[in-house]
Amino acid sequence: MAPSAEFQIDVERDIKRLPERRTIQILERALGDEDLVAVRARVGELRRLPAGTGPWLEVRGDVWFDQLTQVEEARSLERARHYLKRLLKGFGEGRQSRFSDVNLRRWQEYDDLWTDSLWNIDKRDRQGQHSGHYWGNFVPQIPHQLMRRFSKAGEWVLDPFLGSGTTLIEARRLGRNSIGVELQESVARETWSRVQREDNPQHRESQVVQGDSAHIDLRGALDERGIKSVQLALLHPPYHDIIRFSDDPRCLSNAQSTDEFIEGLGRVASNVHSVLDKGRFMALVIGDKYTEGNWVPLGFKSMEKVQTCGFNLKSIIVKNFEDTLGKRQQRELWRYRALAGGFYVFKHEYIFLFQKS
Repeated sequence: MAPSAEFQIDVERDIKRLPERRTIQILERALGDEDLVAVRARVGELRRLPAGTGPWLEVRGDVWFDQLTQVEEARSLERARHYLKRLLKGFGEGRQSRFSDVNLRRWQEYDDLWTDSLWNIDKRDRQGQHSGHYWGNFVPQIPHQLMRRFSKAGEWVLDPFLGSGTTLIEARRLGRNSIGVELQESVARETWSRVQREDNPQHRESQVVQGDSAHIDLRGALDERGIKSVQLALLHPPYHDIIRFSDDPRCLSNAQSTDEFIEGLGRVASNVHSVLDKGRFMALVIGDKYTEGNWVPLGFKSMEKVQTCGFNLKSIIVKNFEDTLGKRQQRELWRYRALAGGFYVFKHEYIFLFQKS
């Protein structure tokens, strides 16, 4: 019998602690039962398990009770046993992706991980040291999703366009080691201070390197710090000259042409390629621009350049973020300009996901 609606509300999305030995014991006995009535009785026992004492099995409450209901509603003993075996496997040796800590035998519990190619983000995450003060900086939800999908706890994440440190802050929150490269010395100092203020409960390493990502010896920088390689790279470069981040001619926001920007970005991608493990992932977050009334497909030009640097394209994600400094208080103005000028207002950017070949 399924739990009452009231009980389902109580357990919705919470983490349940099940007594490990007793839970496994009941599941194994249910597999040996010879009829559905007996199996359903075992499921009733699982629903009524008291908290008891450890060791524990931690499950998502709503997913757990849905899975029990699936066993109860099976129309054949064979199908019920199939569901029971799947539950047991989920508590046994996990089936992990090569690139993440996601237990694929319990994939239903990861519904907060996005797998669609359209990401609509209403507001930036402002927890901890995350801040939106830096015009054009990273939306924290993007590195959060990418780190959880394409890295494991304790691995190294590289950000060659560090800026305000969003990647390093999120890496600490997720238990990843991280290293970032920032061109401007003053920004590097300020970012390092901000990252140090973020809680670090898993005692992970964070490193900030001041330099030009297009020409710095990344291999040497990692060797100096005892880092053999990195397992994920996240690139959020300037979108050419839309925002001028400095007066430094090495900054990609000061590139004299789109072609010069693309060539500079290619040098950064090649540099990253030299320290990224084979088969691991790199994400490029970038948007397009207008020049003299014409749409410049900066994103796709960048994508094509990166593909020549030893990377295979795996996915193209379209991201829309509403609450930006550039859009705030100007929606009506931009709507008028679009109607008058015969164009459409930018509301999207791209996340190109690459894998090192």
